[in-house]
Amino acid sequence: MTKERVLEEVNNIFREVLENELIVILPETVADDIEEWDSLTHIHLVVQMEKHFKIKFSSMEIQSWNNAGEMVDSIAAKAPAQ
Repeated sequence: MTKERVLEEVNNIFREVLENELIVILPETVADDIEEWDSLTHIHLVVQMEKHFKIKFSSMEIQSWNNAGEMVDSIAAKAPAQ
């Protein structure tokens, strides 16, 4: 799966979980950029991404992400081709 495709799907997940259709996630987006993205919603986002892409992340992997682009990179590396 391409990173562009993953980013599109990640945007949809963010919009659904954060209940905000106006959110646009870019590779450089960080939690401080989005008011609704706090530590609790981060957990919900990760769970939804794992379900959606049928993958699992380690806690070390999740903690290593500095921005949405690193999250997308992890997903793209693990997600089966669709």
